[in-house]
Amino acid sequence: MAQRIPTIPRRRFIQGAAAVAGASVAPGLLAQSAPVRVGYTMSRTGPWTGGAQVSQEPNYILWAEQQNAAGGLDVKGAKRKIELVSSDDRSEVETVVRSYEKLMGSDKVDLILPPWGSNANFALAPLATRYGYPMLAPTALSRKLIDMNLPYFFSLLQQPDRMMGALVDLLVANGAKSVAIVYMDDLFGLENFAALNAALKKTSLQVTDRKSYPLGVKDLSPVLRGMKEQNPDAFIGITYPPDTILASKQSKEVGFNPKFFYASVGTAFQLYKEVMTPAGAEGVLGMGSWNSKTSPGAKAYFDAHVKKFGKEPDRWASGHCWAGLEIMTNACKTVGLDRKAMRDYVQKTNHKTIVGDIKFTGSENTSTPGTVSQWQKGEFEVVWPTSVATAKLEPAKAAWK
Repeated sequence: MAQRIPTIPRRRFIQGAAAVAGASVAPGLLAQSAPVRVGYTMSRTGPWTGGAQVSQEPNYILWAEQQNAAGGLDVKGAKRKIELVSSDDRSEVETVVRSYEKLMGSDKVDLILPPWGSNANFALAPLATRYGYPMLAPTALSRKLIDMNLPYFFSLLQQPDRMMGALVDLLVANGAKSVAIVYMDDLFGLENFAALNAALKKTSLQVTDRKSYPLGVKDLSPVLRGMKEQNPDAFIGITYPPDTILASKQSKEVGFNPKFFYASVGTAFQLYKEVMTPAGAEGVLGMGSWNSKTSPGAKAYFDAHVKKFGKEPDRWASGHCWAGLEIMTNACKTVGLDRKAMRDYVQKTNHKTIVGDIKFTGSENTSTPGTVSQWQKGEFEVVWPTSVATAKLEPAKAAWK
C-alpha cells in the first residue's frame, strides 16, 4: 500500500520556499541588489524655482539616468540601481527641513542631495550633520555657514569674499572709478553685499549709490533711473534669476548702460540670453566659472545635458553641481555607502572634476578661485582671473539692443 504524502497548504509552501531561497543567498548579495535610495527636495514651485530647475534638479535626473544606464551606481565594486526619492519644497525653508528630516529619519534613505539656495542649505546643514549625511552643496554662498564648521557639510561654490573680490579686482584693473549697487535683502544678498563692501574699502572706487530690495520685487526702474543720473562706471546687482532679468530689462528701458554691468545669479543661464537676445546680452558680466571649453569632461557633460533636456546647463552652479555628483560617485566606488567613510573621503581627497581640482578646507572649496564671466557672441566666457579665463574681457559693455 502506497504511503500518503501530506498536503502542504499553498500559502505555507510559498512562505517556506521564500525562506529557503532567502537563506541560500548571502545577506551581502541581497544588499547589493537593492537600489540605492537617494533623497532630496527641490523647488518646483515658488520663487526659487527658476534657479533650482536650471542648476540642480536636471543634473540629479541626468546623473541617475547615466549611472543606471551603466548598470547602476558602483558601490565598492557592486553595481546598484539609483532610486531618486524627491518632492517639491515649494521654496519654503520649513518644508525643506521637515522633508529632509523625514528622508533621513523615518525613510532612512542611503544618501541625500542638497536643496537649492543659501537659505535652504543654511537651515538644512546642521540637521544633515546631526543625522550623519554628507552634503555637497552646489548653490550655497554663505561664509557664516562655512564658519559653522559642520563636519558633514561641503560647499562647492566659491564663497562671497572670493567672488566679490574677483569682481572688484577686475573693475580696478580695467580703470573703473565708480560703482552703484543693488542687493537682495536676504542671506545671499546681505553676505555678498558685505563681502563687496569689504573688497571696495581696499580700493579708491567710489560708491555712488547702494540700495536693497525685497525678494519678489516687481519694479526696480525708479532705483535704476536714479543710478543712471549718477553716471557710475559700473553697476553691480546682487540678484537672484528673476531680479537679474528684471534689472537688465529695466536698465535697457531707462537707458542705463554703464561701462561694466554685472548681475549675479541667473546671468549664466541660457534663459538670460534668450530673454535679452544674444546681442542684448553682449558684454554683460555675472557669476560664472566654467563653460564647455573648460575641460573635455565639461564639454561631455554640457552636450549630454543639451541632448537630454534640450537646454544648456548654466555656466556656474550647474558645473559645480555636476562636480559634486562626480565626487559622490567616486566616494561610493571607493568606500561604499558608509556615510562616515564617505565624509572622510570627501574631506581628504583632491578631487578631479569637470570644473577643475576641488579640495576642501573644512567645509570650503579652497581650490576654485573667485571668477567673473561675460556674455560674448552667445557664450558666457570666463574672463577673470586670466589664469582660468576662456576669453579676454571686453572692457566696455555694448549698447543694449
